[in-house]
Amino acid sequence: MDYQFKEIEQKWQKFWADHQTFKAESNSEKPKYYVLDMFPYPSGAGLHVGHPLGYIASDIFSRYKRLKGFNVLHPMGYDSFGLPAEQYAIQTGQRPAITTEANIATYRRQLDQIGFSFDWSREVRTSEPSYYKWTQWIFMQLFNSWYNIENDRAEDITTLIEKFNASGTADVKAVSDEDTKEFLPSDWATFTDEEKQVELLKYRLTYLRESTVNWCPALGTVLANDEVKDGFSERGGFPVEQKKMMQWSMRITAYSDRLLQGLDTIDWPEPIKEMQRNWIGKSVGASVKFQVEGNDKQIEVFTTRVDTIFGVSYLVLAPEHDWVAELTTPGQKEDIANYISLTKKKSELDRMADTKTVSGAFTGTYVINPVSGERVQLWIADYVLAGYGTGAVMGVPSGDQRDWLFAKHFNLPIIQILDGQKDIDVQADPTKEGKYINSGFINGLTYKEAVAFLNNWLEVEKVGKAKVNFRQRDAIFGRQRYWGEPIPVYFKDGLPYLVKEEELPLLLPEIDKYLPTETGEPPLARAENWLPKDGGHYELSTMPGWAGSSWYWYRYMDANNNNDFASKEAVEYWKDVDLYIGGSEHATGHLLYSRFWNKFLKDLGYTKEEEPFKKLINQGMIQGRSNFVYRVTTFDENETPSHYYLSKKQWNRYNDPNESAGMLFEEWGLPINSTYATYSSPIHVDVNFVNNDILDIKKFREWRAEFKEAVLILEDGSISYPTTGELKVADYICGVEVEKMSKSYYNVVNPDNLIERYGADTLRMYEMFLGPLEQSKPWNTNGIEGVFKFLRKFWRLFHNEDWTFHVNDNVPTKAELKSLHKIIKKVQDDIERFSFNTSVSSFMIAVNELTDLKCKNRQILEDMVIILSPYAPHICEELWVQLGNEAGTLSYTAFPTFKPEYLVEDEFAYPVSINGKMKMNLNLSLTLAQPEVESILLADEQFLKFLDGKPTKKIIFVKGKIINVVV
Repeated sequence: MDYQFKEIEQKWQKFWADHQTFKAESNSEKPKYYVLDMFPYPSGAGLHVGHPLGYIASDIFSRYKRLKGFNVLHPMGYDSFGLPAEQYAIQTGQRPAITTEANIATYRRQLDQIGFSFDWSREVRTSEPSYYKWTQWIFMQLFNSWYNIENDRAEDITTLIEKFNASGTADVKAVSDEDTKEFLPSDWATFTDEEKQVELLKYRLTYLRESTVNWCPALGTVLANDEVKDGFSERGGFPVEQKKMMQWSMRITAYSDRLLQGLDTIDWPEPIKEMQRNWIGKSVGASVKFQVEGNDKQIEVFTTRVDTIFGVSYLVLAPEHDWVAELTTPGQKEDIANYISLTKKKSELDRMADTKTVSGAFTGTYVINPVSGERVQLWIADYVLAGYGTGAVMGVPSGDQRDWLFAKHFNLPIIQILDGQKDIDVQADPTKEGKYINSGFINGLTYKEAVAFLNNWLEVEKVGKAKVNFRQRDAIFGRQRYWGEPIPVYFKDGLPYLVKEEELPLLLPEIDKYLPTETGEPPLARAENWLPKDGGHYELSTMPGWAGSSWYWYRYMDANNNNDFASKEAVEYWKDVDLYIGGSEHATGHLLYSRFWNKFLKDLGYTKEEEPFKKLINQGMIQGRSNFVYRVTTFDENETPSHYYLSKKQWNRYNDPNESAGMLFEEWGLPINSTYATYSSPIHVDVNFVNNDILDIKKFREWRAEFKEAVLILEDGSISYPTTGELKVADYICGVEVEKMSKSYYNVVNPDNLIERYGADTLRMYEMFLGPLEQSKPWNTNGIEGVFKFLRKFWRLFHNEDWTFHVNDNVPTKAELKSLHKIIKKVQDDIERFSFNTSVSSFMIAVNELTDLKCKNRQILEDMVIILSPYAPHICEELWVQLGNEAGTLSYTAFPTFKPEYLVEDEFAYPVSINGKMKMNLNLSLTLAQPEVESILLADEQFLKFLDGKPTKKIIFVKGKIINVVV
């Protein structure tokens, strides 16, 4: 029987599901290998062909590692909390839980029909109470922990309380808020319980603070930086403003150094590691306090170049800094208010990215340079952010381009601090060995000497000190949304308390609407009778989208455990993720937060590994291949439009300056009034009714009402009218362009359609064939036919002309063994270095070689089935059974062993020439000498025919190259 891919694929997908073929052992004598994909958010649109790219690659690798003797954990689940489901609920009134469940069902169907070897017994969904119970539990551990700088790890909050009882704050070295109190143990003993809780909150790893956030009034929620683009929400395009709110935060900054150091221990793409390094932004410098003139306040700034302090000509506060209102003089209040209003319309990312615009406002207040004693102006500017560092920076125009532009724009003084330095500019390059001149009391010092001197002087004078600073800020951990994990906290008398562990999960309550209340409270405020047992009220914000994805790989290790997030035994066995595949867009979000939570869980002894993901691969994006029809519109004397749709060739003619539009319309037999304007435009057309750029005209007319009566000018200039139906003499060829795959461009290719037409094995191999995994590449359905023909040709190797199954048990020939071992080595090497696309080409070459050799050998073909099975598992499972093997054993057989001796060349096809003219090839052993070669040649019937009875005068033999006969 010919290759019946539909029946074969459905059969084996059912078999795998019924027999749980890919269920990983929780413990095994085999070495473990953990392959993980970044799990998807299940949108209503389902998968398009770009989504499975990474999944196919990870599946090939997982299947390969099983064949190499590993116990492979390859799970899948759904990141199912999030804003899209909530927005859909707001628009339609449907519960997010219901729409999410429906979306997951679509995803599961699509994933199953592609033939992935997932262990579905470990499926997780972040929106399931049995899962988010443990997300809430981890939050509680963070709340009950502090970071001990001396031990460089998180510890239970009780150890901090013990220190307070024993010695107050004297022996405490902790990552904490800036406004912590200094007190004696006797003071601590007199604190009320409420006062103790307030102070402890300044040390906890998750805590409340007033933060500047991206607030979207239309969505009624805070947005993460990556959810905002150009001052508008990525979803919906609504305006976003900066707003101060009391928010939960997590002290990821406590782990900044460890997050940096860990990057040197993992096999990740260098661009991703560099993005994290830049995001964390470690800087070594000094903090300096500037006294506000006529006020007891001191403004602290951090600088990496304390040696430039003599050049400070102004100070800048963030517009949202707490002291701006107090430090603004009456005459400047209007300017300051107007500037702050403009700043609120910009997102933090926009403010950070804008390096060209110069803007700011003078507060009217002055501060005193603590080193030089100079009086300098205090400004606000949007390039300074309240959450970064101290929310204040010093302006040194003589040493910084941005500061120089700012000073020039506002006519501020530019203090030259190196007037006498001509040969070496230490200010510009501190690595040079010059010395400062005319720079206060650091005259004559080198850069290193000057920094050391100033750091010491600042500390002695109590106006600063040497400091290590990080650009990274604590992570805001709250969203004013409904569809997220409830934060397991209730408030009583204004203070936060954790719910009891036995009350977990704190369930998401039912509400009537998914919008904020009329008074602006989050949607959870709509819940009725949702009250804690101990009085007060629950936290009304929910966790951010990154919460559930910051630990999910551990749940896969022991997904059905009701007593722990994962058992100690499971964590000790699986340890960490050996291979993680996903998009690079998560570099400073999910990947950074995951590393943070992993390190925290290790500190508390729940896990063993410092880093969660040993190796990371970022798959490239599959771009859409858009198709266009070209519309030309004309108007008659009554300004009534007529639309015509030009095929590509005719469109090019229409845009050719040497062609006349009027003559073209006359040639096409269409009316045109040249006295009236025409206009033309390309229009996206649904790629699902375009095949090899040929438009299905019938489907096009049925697609939208505006195309029902479309008149099409075909490739040869003939016309297709609605009344002529499918009668045409030429095709309509569409235009083509590579763009992002998007529903708005109608270039989303649904894998369901391709699987229906070609099968899952073809889709899997074709996605790999498109190009290197890490590179972005355009989707082109046109090439998929070739992969389908390859699989059909592979199937034919095992069958006679009448499609009856036929193999033999003959001893393999050298040529067959050579072809087999070439592909064994090639595929093994390619998979180990994740070069999947080159393997597909090699498979095609190998099958062509075996076809030419008329190979029917069981030993050769059985090994070929094993080698191809990671790429095309369905067809290989079917052939494996037809070869006489037990069903379901293919995935756990052994990958063939490469034997290099089969690739050693011991024969050569000598080109044989007679009087310099090539006549034939003769296969001879490379061990033969000239006398033996001459004997074989003169006995060869084909050669004798070429001689035609003529005697040979001379035979020239060059070993391994040529035989030339002179007659």
